[in-house]
Amino acid sequence: MAFSVAVAGASGYAGGELLRLLAGHPEFEIRTVTANSNAGQRLIDVQPHLRSLAHLELIDTTPESLAGHDVVFLALPHGKSGELTAHLADDVLVVDCGADHRLESRSDWADFYGGDFYGSWAYGVPELPIIGGAQRDNIVNQRRIAAPGCNASTVALALAPGIRAGVIDSHDIVAVLAVGPSGAGKSLKLPNLASEVLGSANPYAVGGGHRHIPEIKQSIRWAGGTSPTISFTPVIVPMARGILATVTARIAKNTTSADIRKAWEHAYAGEPFVQLLPEGKFPRTGDVLGANTALIGLAVDEAAGRVVTVTAVDNLVKGTAGAAIQSANVALGLPETMGLAVNGVAP
Repeated sequence: MAFSVAVAGASGYAGGELLRLLAGHPEFEIRTVTANSNAGQRLIDVQPHLRSLAHLELIDTTPESLAGHDVVFLALPHGKSGELTAHLADDVLVVDCGADHRLESRSDWADFYGGDFYGSWAYGVPELPIIGGAQRDNIVNQRRIAAPGCNASTVALALAPGIRAGVIDSHDIVAVLAVGPSGAGKSLKLPNLASEVLGSANPYAVGGGHRHIPEIKQSIRWAGGTSPTISFTPVIVPMARGILATVTARIAKNTTSADIRKAWEHAYAGEPFVQLLPEGKFPRTGDVLGANTALIGLAVDEAAGRVVTVTAVDNLVKGTAGAAIQSANVALGLPETMGLAVNGVAP
């Protein structure tokens, strides 16, 4: 018998991507979709690409509308999920694609988000290397999961193998990300209008102000890093979706190039969704479009004494909705790859 599913925030980009993936999942049955200002409309009028879900109507997002389901996915702005989750039964699997339950530190939440602090849930990046294993061990049988921030999980997956193996330092990390504007959500914002984005590359949150920074540091600490420091600069580029993250870190003393590559090979051996490319190969965002796949290219810049990683993900899939469904599969004891594609769409 399929698990009954509700998706809150179904009119947004993340909600739409959740529904696109869930529609092809053999063990999930989408019964309820909710929204705020779009409540009362047919889902297909708001998400016209979801043809198989034309029978669904958006209703108000309330604890009552979400009650009675086996699985609830929340795709809401930060500060909104936490208001709802306390009203949902403990035996319901709740996966939050927003930020409300990602951070362990109350002070980090206050510094980067503000407002009420709702506490941390199991972090929904199953492959993330941590001390003693991988994050999936902390997801099994959970009923509260925080899906990651797309930029944060991309940088963490790029670096965590080297941190855990001790072949790179957790100080002086530098990350520059080319990102599509869909990561900022569907609401109208001047910097994300086509006339502002097309033909231009636009940096934002420069100088340490991006909200994903404490989430990245948290993952690095889980991998064994101590007092990590990171310079993080995202740049909006004219592609609807995708992240290409170039992340560098200092090589630890007495470390060889072979040691470095071995760390990443060991961490992701057998992982279907996080794949290390052959030496000398680097990914493109187009290679992962529509897929729940993170592709990582790795190089050693001996002259600079740094490891260079280049990682490509689809921010709406592996960065958000795909990670949420993958984590739900793990929590429910389903095959981790169920309903998720490793193949991208080209051209």
